[in-house]
Amino acid sequence: MKQTRQRMAALIGAVTLTLSVAMPAQAVDLQFFFPVAVGGKAAETIESLTREYVSSNSDVNIEAVYAGSYQDTVTKALTAAQGGKPPQLAVILAVDMFTLIDEDLIVPFDDLLSDADKKDWIGGFYPAFMENSQTGGKTYGIPFQRSTPVLYWNKDAFAEVGLDPDTPPATWDEMVSFGEKLVKKDGDGNVVRWGVRIPSSGFPYWLFQGLTTQNGVILMNSDGNETYFDDPKVVEALQYMVDLSQKYGVMAPGIIEWGTTPKAFFEGATAMMWTTTGNLTNVRTNAPFPFGVAMLPAKERRGAPTGGGNFYIFKDSSDEQKKASVDFVKWITAPEQAAQWTIATGYVAPRPDDWETPALKAYVEDFPPALVARNQLEFAVAELSTYQNQRITTIFNDALEASITGEKAPQAALAEAQEKADRILKDYR
Repeated sequence: MKQTRQRMAALIGAVTLTLSVAMPAQAVDLQFFFPVAVGGKAAETIESLTREYVSSNSDVNIEAVYAGSYQDTVTKALTAAQGGKPPQLAVILAVDMFTLIDEDLIVPFDDLLSDADKKDWIGGFYPAFMENSQTGGKTYGIPFQRSTPVLYWNKDAFAEVGLDPDTPPATWDEMVSFGEKLVKKDGDGNVVRWGVRIPSSGFPYWLFQGLTTQNGVILMNSDGNETYFDDPKVVEALQYMVDLSQKYGVMAPGIIEWGTTPKAFFEGATAMMWTTTGNLTNVRTNAPFPFGVAMLPAKERRGAPTGGGNFYIFKDSSDEQKKASVDFVKWITAPEQAAQWTIATGYVAPRPDDWETPALKAYVEDFPPALVARNQLEFAVAELSTYQNQRITTIFNDALEASITGEKAPQAALAEAQEKADRILKDYR
């Protein structure tokens, strides 16, 4: 009887050992928030890439939650975190980095990487994109869905008025002089085509920051606790933007909608437009005329802000989830995947080695405008980002709107905005 019990115990032990070897470890579950309301084929492509990663990594499950716009995404992430159920991973605007740090929601990638990865992987991204991804010597965001604003122009419209269709305006003065020629009116004197369109709805500070950068001034410090809204060069830039409508008559008066700007361009209602390079695939697909893409025009210098979203890893995740999140981010930002993403959407591949892939080399050979935003990174600066970022940008946007609509003079509007920003940010200094 004793021998029988021993044999049974041995058999059970063998079966248990066999099961422990044969049964795979439980997969790590990740919830991934992604802003779907962006230009190009973003949703379709991110879904395809996520499926490809999961199919090759059976130990990871990724639930991709398409959360709406950037604003919707950060709001949903904050709400989920307050409810005790944050995502493990999200693509959120680079400018929301300070907000996420202030809420103690994210961890720096540095804490999850080897020294070699810190040097070779993090060090391999374009420095201009890292300005909105690092603070205090730590890397909190990894560039992914990144962009800069660029100038698009209608080559047929240029040729129609005697301008060289292959030469865009290179300076502020040229944008005015070109615009004056490009404005077209009907028999009753109504404008049917404006010279240029710079959107001022939604997040007007971003495109306006192109003008301030070109005028040689930065809107905030790298610690996110000071702004310089009332600098005379900022005032001059805002006066120029107002003058495009009120003095020179080359741009429609009042607030210009962001969302309808590409449509206005396609329909011939504007000969030039400023918008994100994230619209590049959209324009290539839908413009019924030959078009050009150029860096934004210069005054004291070339310049544009970077924009778009970063990957963030949330603090309230297990060690296994953080490890899996890092692995997924490293994979999806690797050259082959980054090339696929850029070709599908028009967003700027965030690393120099991405542009050495056969896919991107073939793409830019066939479509050279894809290089414009990448080349503009040499002159790019960090997008406006501070602590209490949504409050600060709302204050600044309100000042811009007040001047654009003629409610306040640029100097008065910006002085008031600076005073309000100082009251909020003094606690972070």
